[in-house]
Amino acid sequence: MKSTAKTIKSPAPATATAFAPAPAPKITRVPRVKKDSAAVPAAPVVPTVITARIDVGFGNTLYLRGDGPGLSWNKGVALACAEEAAWTISLANAVRPVVFKFLINDETWSRGDDYTLLPGTAVEVSPTF
Repeated sequence: MKSTAKTIKSPAPATATAFAPAPAPKITRVPRVKKDSAAVPAAPVVPTVITARIDVGFGNTLYLRGDGPGLSWNKGVALACAEEAAWTISLANAVRPVVFKFLINDETWSRGDDYTLLPGTAVEVSPTF
């Protein structure tokens, strides 16, 4: 009679290289690009210009108070006399609407409501006192 028993071969022992982890993928770093300030032109700064057409009398000065660059409601800023009956001021760096009112000698307020001017625009007004 024939023997039906099979001989079982044991598997080969595991080697160290069979279970070694795969090498980590090589990471390539992208160099940071320095921003060249000359390559990106700066936005032009357009001043907000206020001109008042009024004769305030010899020896008097027209002032401006309000909310905007360099302005305050507590102390006025003198306007420059551009000609006999014209006073002007240029406000740089306005980023929101400028609200203002005129005063003679930083004491007497002009009549009416406050003026509002968008940044980067110019206005010519004739305030009354």
